[in-house]
Amino acid sequence: MLAGLQDVTFEFGARAIVEDTTWHIQPGERIGLIGYNGTGKSTLLKLLVGEYLPSAGTVERSRSTTIGYLHQDLLSFDTNESILQVAMGAFERVLKLEKEIEELGRELEKTGDEKTLHEYSDKLHELETLGGYNIHHRTEEVLQGLGFPNADLQRPYKEFSGGWRMRVLLAKMILAQPDLLLLDEPTNHLDLPSIEWLEKYLLHYQGSVVIVSHDKYFLNRMVTKIVELYQQKLHIYNGNFDFYEREKAIRLDLQQKAYDNQQDYIRQQERFVERFKAKASKAAQAQSIQKRLDKLERIEEASLERPNIRINFRVDKEPGRVITELKDISKSFGKTEIVKNASAEIDRRDKIALIGANGKGKSTLLRIIAGVETFSGERKWGHNVEESFYAQHQLEALNVNNTILDEMKECGSQMTELELRSLLGCFLFSGDDADKKIKILSGGEKARVALAKTIVSKANFLMLDEPTNHLDMHSCDLLIEALNKYEGTIILVSHDRYFISKTANKIWEIVDHQIKEFKGGYEEYVAWKERMEKAKNEKKAAPQPAQPVVKSSVETRQAAKPVNNKPQSSAPINKEAKKELQKWQREFQQLEEQIAKLNARKNELEASLSDPGTYSDKNKFLETENAYKKAQNELTQLNSRYEIVFEKIMALESKN
Repeated sequence: MLAGLQDVTFEFGARAIVEDTTWHIQPGERIGLIGYNGTGKSTLLKLLVGEYLPSAGTVERSRSTTIGYLHQDLLSFDTNESILQVAMGAFERVLKLEKEIEELGRELEKTGDEKTLHEYSDKLHELETLGGYNIHHRTEEVLQGLGFPNADLQRPYKEFSGGWRMRVLLAKMILAQPDLLLLDEPTNHLDLPSIEWLEKYLLHYQGSVVIVSHDKYFLNRMVTKIVELYQQKLHIYNGNFDFYEREKAIRLDLQQKAYDNQQDYIRQQERFVERFKAKASKAAQAQSIQKRLDKLERIEEASLERPNIRINFRVDKEPGRVITELKDISKSFGKTEIVKNASAEIDRRDKIALIGANGKGKSTLLRIIAGVETFSGERKWGHNVEESFYAQHQLEALNVNNTILDEMKECGSQMTELELRSLLGCFLFSGDDADKKIKILSGGEKARVALAKTIVSKANFLMLDEPTNHLDMHSCDLLIEALNKYEGTIILVSHDRYFISKTANKIWEIVDHQIKEFKGGYEEYVAWKERMEKAKNEKKAAPQPAQPVVKSSVETRQAAKPVNNKPQSSAPINKEAKKELQKWQREFQQLEEQIAKLNARKNELEASLSDPGTYSDKNKFLETENAYKKAQNELTQLNSRYEIVFEKIMALESKN
């Protein structure tokens, strides 16, 4: 065991965080620590590292165990050192050795002393043993993996914002390779490529890892055990997050049944006591039953701590088919170009996720669409569009003298006070919290108020920048459910892959300063990217692979609209070639959809064939087996056609 809690109780004043709790962390474990906001997950990590002492019980740590703890309070650290120097602080012993070797080298030059020479050689050997000669390379590799360009590595740490500072400290921590790594919301300040890099790194990490996170996608890929802090107890599930959700439902069902059975027993016994306690012949028996009831350990009802409140949008007006159109948009900050002559179109009921690495201009593009960022080009609103924009800067628009409830009432949503309080409950403001003044709220709380205001605005077009940043899992699920029911149009920026996969029906990405569109959900997009990468590697195709579905909206419109300019002599040939290319691209998209459906069908059949119940019915088994073979054959044919169509598109694009 590396560390753990033994019969621990911890209280803040009169409020218990955990009661009589035991939890042991073993070597090599990857654990997800989950629970609603405010239940005390971060407090548990502080208990493990010794920042807090338990009210009762013991916190156990092996003397030799090294612990790395990443948390939000680290942001108070400041220095003029470069980020490379800060991250290299992980190699404290190596850096100390380098200084000692340097001093010994100077002394050796002066004296030539044999004893100094031996000491110099010993320290060189230790430096080599500790891998001291490649610490610069390792540090640069980790920082680059977390999103830092090479040019930034020598920049002072103090020049970076909070999110980037946290990445530097995360790099330092994972380079130190402690036996136990405690990570409190590590993905909060990371973009998608950095999250994916961190996943790959931690999957091969030799030590144990405990992660506090609201990112279900991250937990599913990272952890092999879930520890849930719920009703002052730790509940342990040996599996990833999906396993936890299934098992918890079963556990709650069993608990509820046990509770109902116990309540029936108690009522029956109490009726007997009430009936016979005054009767001389039965009084002793009734008294004995009452004593048993008093000693009985009561089972708690399996009710969830948080009510399953619904968030409902109200859309007043139906907009036209086109919500907004961007034409030849260009935007740059100094020499940094974000978009150049980019065009795109947002249609009614589109639910678009704008994804990509930090620094590519996602939030800038969202602000351009919202009309709060200067740019060159044209942005044109459609008919009857009523927009609502949520971003961090919206916090400044809150009236600090209002209570949260008053701020919500000013939105003109026509919701009752009870409905508004229920909605605020979804955004983690329960009970009297709704009567707090805006001015005393933290940054995260203000962000939740601003998001709640966006939700009740009755807009038919929502623009959301990182809407899940300050929500717990339950609230995030409620928001997903609401956005799926929402009849309006959405464009959002988020690094939460689970949230994107559950809400978006289109993916936008800024590639080479253009807006590229993929017509499909996030998981389809990832699968498509992987297939394209695989096909490119296998065929040794050109560096720019065919993108039959991912293309800028302007290309689609230009292909469909006649050009008024006088055509050049080669125009008819180009026009024919373009028509042919579009024909192949349409077929390619259809094949993609057919392959995705067939793969889903094949997976269902594989699950049936792995179910022992299938084999108990001969007819069912034969029917399932035949369907599986048929699906396999169809997939083989479709994949062959897919390769042919891909080759055709590649050839046509190279001609153009």
